[in-house]
Amino acid sequence: MSILVAMEKIHSTTVIGVIHNGTVALGADGQATMGNTVVKGNVKKVRTMAQGTILIGFAGGTADAFTLLERFEDKLAQYKNNMKRAAIELAKDWRTDRYLRRLEAMIVTMNKQEGLIISGTGDVLEPEHQICSIGSGSMYAYSAALALKKHAPSLTAKEIVQESLNIAADICIYTNHNIEILSLE
Repeated sequence: MSILVAMEKIHSTTVIGVIHNGTVALGADGQATMGNTVVKGNVKKVRTMAQGTILIGFAGGTADAFTLLERFEDKLAQYKNNMKRAAIELAKDWRTDRYLRRLEAMIVTMNKQEGLIISGTGDVLEPEHQICSIGSGSMYAYSAALALKKHAPSLTAKEIVQESLNIAADICIYTNHNIEILSLE
């Protein structure tokens, strides 16, 4: 392995969350790449927090994402599981803290009421249509989820996430079919 390849960051994924018909689902593929090589196909990129009431997913550098997940969990505890407040406080810290500012990852977090995308630029976004997506295949999955919500309203959030990730995996070379989905009923 050349030094150049060894220094490349491990990244690339698709994470998508959907709130639909009273249910919430968040899913991700399992692929991690280094440059143009798949280095792992079964990475777990979605988790639950706050006694199973909040779903969270990440894209970007794995070590960076785990640092942010720990910080977010601390903020949730500090603000009594108020997801939006914890997200805003994490984004503030992320933007202003010298150490955190260097982290390269993004987070999607969802509860039964809302979904948020948190970035290192200080953004806390509540996307339209109750669809949150991040990662290299995010726009493929987002487009599929938007069409499914509109034209197949009887589907569950979990079914929309599953099909959206499958479509993204068929198109995006950085997304695989090793899909994990968590849901809140």
